[in-house]
Amino acid sequence: MSDQQTRTFEKLLAEGAFVPTEGWDFSWFEGRATEARPSWGYATALAERLGGAGAVLDLQTGGGEVLDVALGRALRRPPLTVATEGWPPNVRKATALLRARGVAVVALPEDAPLPFADGAFDLVVSRHPVVAPWAEIARVLEDGGAYFAQHVGPSSVYELVEHFVGPQPEARRNARHPDRERRAAEAAGLEIVDLRAERLRVEFYDIAAVVHFLRKVIWMVPDFTVEAYLPQLRALHERIEAEKAFVAHSTRHLFHARKTGAGRTPRP
Repeated sequence: MSDQQTRTFEKLLAEGAFVPTEGWDFSWFEGRATEARPSWGYATALAERLGGAGAVLDLQTGGGEVLDVALGRALRRPPLTVATEGWPPNVRKATALLRARGVAVVALPEDAPLPFADGAFDLVVSRHPVVAPWAEIARVLEDGGAYFAQHVGPSSVYELVEHFVGPQPEARRNARHPDRERRAAEAAGLEIVDLRAERLRVEFYDIAAVVHFLRKVIWMVPDFTVEAYLPQLRALHERIEAEKAFVAHSTRHLFHARKTGAGRTPRP
């Protein structure tokens, strides 16, 4: 690279490394990266379900942004809504955002048992949980209650992941496969009502967007730092400069499951 190209590269790296990463607000990426959205419109569909719910649990709420939007669109707010989140910066952000909606945010690691009674909720929801704790979801749902969530699917944005860490084994590529999650949900006692999957186009227009994305979505390249992956970043920057974008594909699936119980009519 020329001196000017090097300065541009270093400036973009610094910019991507500086942006705060808490919460699930992706507005900073506008003009720098795009991702197609699933056809089912999760926030709108969630709002419809919130309007008819009595007690709601939102697992791994991030900064609370999606729940906040859905509650704002719902025809009525549930009498009780609780959210959990494990990352301290997100806990603070979600608490500040959701307090006005009457939502209590519980600081809870993703792998911890849920601190709620059996059958405490008629609706459990989540958008992009790190791991869905199926047995705990089934336990805290009342008979007839529903789990409604959007999950990250298998090999999501793996074109980017494998640029940095090389080809991954099939076991890791398919760890989030919807068929595998279906079996786990059914083993926990949930009945699958609807399960849809889509593969969606993602484009990165500069290396700052890549840096920020990998800092924000930390499970993609868990040990990512600019310093550790400088050669891969430089090569990707040159590719983006030449091709105007780096194209990858995300995968998403929509889960609607319910807990059935004897003597009770399941909710639709």
